[in-house]
Amino acid sequence: MLLAIILVATVVLLFLAVGDFAFGRIGFTPLEFALILLGTLLGSSVDIPVHKVTSVVPIVVQQEVRWFWMTYRIPRRALRRVSTVIAVNLGGCIIPVTVSIYLLATHPLSLLPYAIVGTIIASVLIHLVARRVEGVGIVTPAFLPPLFAAITAFALSPSHSAVLAYVCGTLGCLIGADLTNLRHADHSGAQMESIGGAGTFDGIFLTGIIAVVLAAIL
Repeated sequence: MLLAIILVATVVLLFLAVGDFAFGRIGFTPLEFALILLGTLLGSSVDIPVHKVTSVVPIVVQQEVRWFWMTYRIPRRALRRVSTVIAVNLGGCIIPVTVSIYLLATHPLSLLPYAIVGTIIASVLIHLVARRVEGVGIVTPAFLPPLFAAITAFALSPSHSAVLAYVCGTLGCLIGADLTNLRHADHSGAQMESIGGAGTFDGIFLTGIIAVVLAAIL
């Protein structure tokens, strides 16, 4: 139990150190990082509905048939109408995107074309490796999205690679993994499809942090 507590504490401290380093590289103070992280943690449980789609999904139902005082269960296929709510998560999506917009607004306008090109490149690459897993959602290999963002940012503008890495990683993950796969939401059968719904540890939030760290290494 003591070793488990030490391990968890070490992981938490390591995450905080990496996050503080990444946000420091893009111009935020430790206090601002703490506020952003707190807002992300609290907002991870807040999903804002924006749309609703209706789908018809196949299910298997058991039909009971009695014959000579015996009851037999016969499976048969049926169709069920399901309404899926499309929502945006406050902590896992809105806050990281807001940080990206703030960074673009507070940096030279000349950085905007690089951000647009980098976001497009990162979105395409992330979309190619993203997969929809039944009952889980959209998944990608852990380090590929931030690696795509970091390399793209460094190639476009080495002097502003940290800011570009965060923007391209965050927006690229949002577009390439989540938004471009929403067209399948009407076939998922889920009650809710939440963009950034995993909160703090969603790909959108973590991709931005890890991309900045990778860009600093390059």
